[in-house]
Amino acid sequence: MMKILHLDTNHPLLIEQLDALGFENHEDYNSDIDCVKRKVHSYDGLVIRSRFKIDRDFLQAAENLKFIGRVGSGLENIDLMAADEMGVKVFGAPEGNCNAVGEHAMGLLLNLFNNIRRSDREVRKGVWKREANRGLELEGKTIGIIGYGHTGKAFAKKLSGFDCEVLCHDIVPGLGDQFAKQVEIEDIRGKADVLSFHVPLTKLTDRMLNKGYIEAFTKPFWFINTARGRNVMTSDLVDALENGTILGAGLDVLEYEKLSFENLDDIRQLPEPFQYLVKSDRVILTPHIAGWTHESKRKLAKVIVDKIKLHIAHD
Repeated sequence: MMKILHLDTNHPLLIEQLDALGFENHEDYNSDIDCVKRKVHSYDGLVIRSRFKIDRDFLQAAENLKFIGRVGSGLENIDLMAADEMGVKVFGAPEGNCNAVGEHAMGLLLNLFNNIRRSDREVRKGVWKREANRGLELEGKTIGIIGYGHTGKAFAKKLSGFDCEVLCHDIVPGLGDQFAKQVEIEDIRGKADVLSFHVPLTKLTDRMLNKGYIEAFTKPFWFINTARGRNVMTSDLVDALENGTILGAGLDVLEYEKLSFENLDDIRQLPEPFQYLVKSDRVILTPHIAGWTHESKRKLAKVIVDKIKLHIAHD
């Protein structure tokens, strides 16, 4: 009987279905990393979210490990090169929450275009400003999507009913479809009214939105980020908001998040760029919840179960 160690809580469906498939499931949601390393050699599989960084040292301690299932989309908290060298299969579940991320990105964009957050707060205070809150329509705008994997495609599908032009760019060729035309980055820089990030966190995408990246765009644009906080150099984003090269931003992720994404550092101690974001009427902030719906919690668990089942069947 194969043994699986679960290090983060997930939808109960995950363990229920793995039990039904004959796996022996152990749960440990409280031990520190050193305690886990002392016992991980006893397990064939590991199921995680983001509580720990699974590095080479951890993997060397997990001498019998055959697979790691990450209940989420990004795999940046796992040393993929070390895992590959040690014959450990790693899989995530980007299919499980891509629809949720697409809907959230859509919500951020519509909120920005129509001043919903600002006008809601004003009305609650008895302030009735119609002209100052006149909005924009998506019809006729050009939306640039950077990264056209599961979430990028989900966002493009949501945009398909708005009569706007949707362009996508990805380092992998041939990903365009009926919802977005794949183009070179120069085409997006020349046309985009809105830019939306849907990229993983890699060496190529770490602080990708920076001063040079922004200044390469022909005209001011609106920015949406539901990917990773560290895809953005926040200080450069704030400079662009101040000088008008970025018109507004919807941010579900921040570079100040902890590795586990569960919280921020003490917000009173966070640097000046964060304080600007908090105070700006042209910025909407949400706490890394784009893929965090009741439905996606179940879908993510089901995807991991199916991938474990498929991996074992082919092993």
